[in-house]
Amino acid sequence: MLRTALRNVLAHKARLAMTVLAVCLGVAFVSGTLVFADSSAAAHRAAASKSFADLAVTVTPRHSPAESDAEQRTSVLDDALVRKLAEVPGVASVRPSVDGSATLAASDGTPLRSGKAWANLAAAYVPGKDGGDSRHPLVEGRAPAAEDEVAVDSGTAAAGRFRIGDTITLATDGAAMRKRLVGTVRTEDTRVTAGGTLTLFDKATAQKLFAAPGHYTAIDLAAAPGTTQAELAGRVTAMLPAERAEATTAAALTAQQAVYVDTLTRGYTKLPLVFAGVSLFIGSFLIVNTFTMLVTRRTREIALLRAIGASRRQVAGSVLAEAALIGLFSSAAGFLLGLGIASALPRLLSTAQDTLPGGPLVVGPLPVVAALAVGVGVTVLAAWLPSRRAAKVAPVEAMRGAEQPPSAARSRIRGAVGLVLLVLGSGLLVSLTGAEDASVENLQSAMLACGVLVVALIVLAPLLAGPVIGLTGRLTSRFGVVGHLARENALRDPRRTAATAATLMISTALVAGLAVIGSSTGRALDRQAADGLGADYVISTATPTTGIDPAAVRRIGDTAGVRTAAAVADSTLIVGGHVRQISGVDPDTLGTVMKLDFVSGSAKDLGPGRIAVSATVAREHGLSTGAQIDASMGRVQEPKPYTVVGVYRDNPVAHDALGARAEVQEHGYLSGSVQRVLVRTDAGAASERAGLALRTAVGDNPLVRVQDRAGLVHEAAGSLGDLLTLMYGLLAIGVVISALGIVNTLAMSVSERTREIGVLRAIGMDRAGIRRMIRLESLTVAAFGTLLGLAGGVFAAWAVGSLAAGAMEQYELVVPWGTLLLVCASSLAVGAAAAVVPARSASAMGPLQAVAKA
Repeated sequence: MLRTALRNVLAHKARLAMTVLAVCLGVAFVSGTLVFADSSAAAHRAAASKSFADLAVTVTPRHSPAESDAEQRTSVLDDALVRKLAEVPGVASVRPSVDGSATLAASDGTPLRSGKAWANLAAAYVPGKDGGDSRHPLVEGRAPAAEDEVAVDSGTAAAGRFRIGDTITLATDGAAMRKRLVGTVRTEDTRVTAGGTLTLFDKATAQKLFAAPGHYTAIDLAAAPGTTQAELAGRVTAMLPAERAEATTAAALTAQQAVYVDTLTRGYTKLPLVFAGVSLFIGSFLIVNTFTMLVTRRTREIALLRAIGASRRQVAGSVLAEAALIGLFSSAAGFLLGLGIASALPRLLSTAQDTLPGGPLVVGPLPVVAALAVGVGVTVLAAWLPSRRAAKVAPVEAMRGAEQPPSAARSRIRGAVGLVLLVLGSGLLVSLTGAEDASVENLQSAMLACGVLVVALIVLAPLLAGPVIGLTGRLTSRFGVVGHLARENALRDPRRTAATAATLMISTALVAGLAVIGSSTGRALDRQAADGLGADYVISTATPTTGIDPAAVRRIGDTAGVRTAAAVADSTLIVGGHVRQISGVDPDTLGTVMKLDFVSGSAKDLGPGRIAVSATVAREHGLSTGAQIDASMGRVQEPKPYTVVGVYRDNPVAHDALGARAEVQEHGYLSGSVQRVLVRTDAGAASERAGLALRTAVGDNPLVRVQDRAGLVHEAAGSLGDLLTLMYGLLAIGVVISALGIVNTLAMSVSERTREIGVLRAIGMDRAGIRRMIRLESLTVAAFGTLLGLAGGVFAAWAVGSLAAGAMEQYELVVPWGTLLLVCASSLAVGAAAAVVPARSASAMGPLQAVAKA
């Protein structure tokens, strides 16, 4: 039986090639992603190890949450401690450092590498005995030596197109500064090499910005020969004030870096793994269909094997052995293709703003095992049902000349099961339309319902083939006899037609559903920004823990054309264990810059100890106007009582709660600061001139953003770009695998109908008519899958979208007709393209040749 399986694989290698390609794609995505993750992690760790090469122990300060900003700057790490540490036995050298954060401005005034705000590093250039800083080797120019001088890493210089001698704008916290670039350096810090920035100051300037004169943020120690990191850390810890400073070994820092690297690389691998899962899922239908057709085609052969003594187990094992051989070959080919994907991913994911570290490919055991498990496992699992069907072939089947249609009882069972699943899936989706929030539980229920709905459509597809293809057949009948034959050929075996169309149905449903949800969400974000904002501009900080310079706030109010400039302080409000966002406002100017719809109460009563809350917060905590609530604001850890003076409809500009600006400023992220300024102009609309004037008023500070309504909508819709990438990626995968499935089915269908084609040729149908018939049959199958997919995808998007409507009041269903028409055109184009080779093969046969082959 093993020899029989091998012979069958070799005999049908051309037809099985499509199956191999489908499995190969999924294996390539899985193995390539895993190899890329290992290689990327190894490159990051190699870079990190270089950063810690000369480090044994680092000393950092410990801060209490109650300490003020000034107290945190004057830590115990000072020059006196540096001298004491130098005398500790086992210390070879001491290197103090001053680290912080600095955001550089690009040529247009926006933050350079804005997507990596958490990695905008700043430090002091601390020269050693040789005059250089080993952590930051100079590449060009010299080190900063004065307050108005800086150096940056070479990657940052290239991204910002900075040259030695240029004046660059930057900010650390507060007003913008202008410094002269005097040098570029090289760094191995993975946060910088992964797309961050590094700005270096002279020691005195860095201490002034990030610590205090004579104080440091860390002290790095190198160990003398014969002294281990643990021994040195123990000696250093013994002489440090336990509550003011701590010692950490380089090994511990490396472990922390490994966690960061793992998080970073895991984010890069999510999208490729999604593509892998979808390609394998869709490809499994192609495998099932291929083996089902092969088993049907070899019914007589299997019956003869049964007649000469082969058992059911041996027949099933033969089919599964074929699947295992195909899976093994697919795994090998997919793994090789995956290595190409792994080598290409760094270039595809790297941009001028985000460069991944280079390094050799690291091929560990996991990608190899995963390739084999996925390739062989998916193929064998998909071939299990056809193998059971083969095992049920009785010896008497060798006497029959054609495939027997499924019994009426089996069709009734399929219909009953399909209807039950359809009612369950649709019912669960419809029940979720009344949900008021998009909780994790509701989303999980929606995903389960969508899965049940897909299974129901797959089960019912053979029964739906007749009515749907009968409807589409009205179009093909316009082509005369050729169109009529194409329709009848598609209906000849509804199970085969349904299985072929299933791949296209699933991919179309995924894309249609995502397109509808994405379009509806985008429209809701547009309306949300317009409905909730009364101001023409929102000036805000890039991060909530920084503030807008008070002088800049005054300049904004004095800018020509500005009618109202309302400062807003943002902070946190912890209510019932939940972290909420509170906005500190002035009641007198609130109505001019925000469009608030109060359900009860008003903002006029805001003051110390009095807040207003959104409708969502009120509903979740059972609050109403006049209610008392215990909450802690900002840095204040102890809760205090607050009185609710109003409840307003959810507004993204107002956040979850409103309070008096003076109180929020006092307890906010940065005491005494504001995070936003809402600007209303005399013209009542944004203009390029007003935007430039406001940008000038904030001093072109890269930490401060000046956005009009269109900019806010674009920012809010930023995540939709990822959704579109996913949507078109899924469409491409579905199109490729669907094309393979249609080609496979038509090729086998043409082979089975050789005599029929010869008869058609003999009675006068020319080669062009044969080709047209095959193409129309392919288009009929593609249209069937597309229609089912569109119907299922749009219905699921409507039901799932209702969950978003509970969390986003402006959400309503928007059908992107243009995108859906594009999906339909793409699917039909796949059907037409997939028929090219089978149609040419069919038309190439002459009448006598076809009859002789049959």
